[in-house]
Amino acid sequence: MTLVLDSLMITGFVAAMMLLIECLNVYTRGQFSRRLRGVGLAQYVFAALLGAIPGCLGAFTAVSLYSHGVVSFGAVVAAMIASSGDEAFVMLALIPRTAVVLAAILVVIAIFAGAAVDLVARRRMISWPRCEALVIHSEDQAILVNPDGILAQWRDCSASRGILSTALFLFGASVAAGMIGPAEWNWVRVSLVAVSAAAFIVVAIVPDHFLEDHLWKHVARKHAPRVFLWTLGALALSGPVARLIDVSGAAQSSQWLLLVMACLVGLIPESGPHLIFVTLYAQGSIPFGVLLASSIVQDGHGMLPMLAHSRPAFAAVKAVNLLMGLAAGAAAIALGF
Repeated sequence: MTLVLDSLMITGFVAAMMLLIECLNVYTRGQFSRRLRGVGLAQYVFAALLGAIPGCLGAFTAVSLYSHGVVSFGAVVAAMIASSGDEAFVMLALIPRTAVVLAAILVVIAIFAGAAVDLVARRRMISWPRCEALVIHSEDQAILVNPDGILAQWRDCSASRGILSTALFLFGASVAAGMIGPAEWNWVRVSLVAVSAAAFIVVAIVPDHFLEDHLWKHVARKHAPRVFLWTLGALALSGPVARLIDVSGAAQSSQWLLLVMACLVGLIPESGPHLIFVTLYAQGSIPFGVLLASSIVQDGHGMLPMLAHSRPAFAAVKAVNLLMGLAAGAAAIALGF
């Protein structure tokens, strides 16, 4: 049951973010996506700061932006390098000073790594699958309509508007009640409720054409089911895979072997298995370089929505981050950290 609830939380947030991105892009007549794509280095800074937000919501947002063609592949790499998932909360509690320094180092590495990846991709003419649906139709009208128009739409409510609004209301209410997501009120629960409420308002007021073409056909029918199923499947497999890896045995061996183990465990798209490295570092059992490598490669649940969007892109991000984790961790250990 926990796997289903976690999958619903991730799917609900990603779907709500996609709704808001669609709305913002149409409302600005495409200026939102065009400006963000053209900001150069600032795009990687933005993505890295999203990833640096403790938890997975920033990483989910980065994937949502990428899947709509708003940010580049390198920006996703930057977000995932900077992200430490839920382990960031644990580090802030156990090793607060190290957690802040580590987050700053990850952001710097993420910015340069993201820019380098896009530079190499452009020179080699490598492209990754993106969603082509973030477009402006000639039929699109202003998102905000007059109150009479909103009332008329609800008097003759379509099935898609009714289903979307009900689903978003139930999702927000379940999060607020603690049935989905965090068990207590914190910034994650507040963010989930706020995003779902904003998406509910969008669904309630947008014209029928926008709702049918952009929200119902694109987000609800195309993306949401795939995100849920791939997330559920990945979470179900993560537990058994993590149990097959003997980290405790590696901790008694060479620090170089432990570095490799940390990076391999980081490939698991799950929050939890990586906590062993945070705990070992807090106990003084492993060097900082191993913790750094683990934090670079792992991203909690952040990459799960990418599985639904593009498996090749998922594998490519993980491969880049694995190489960066091994390189940065090895350099830190060699320097005595």
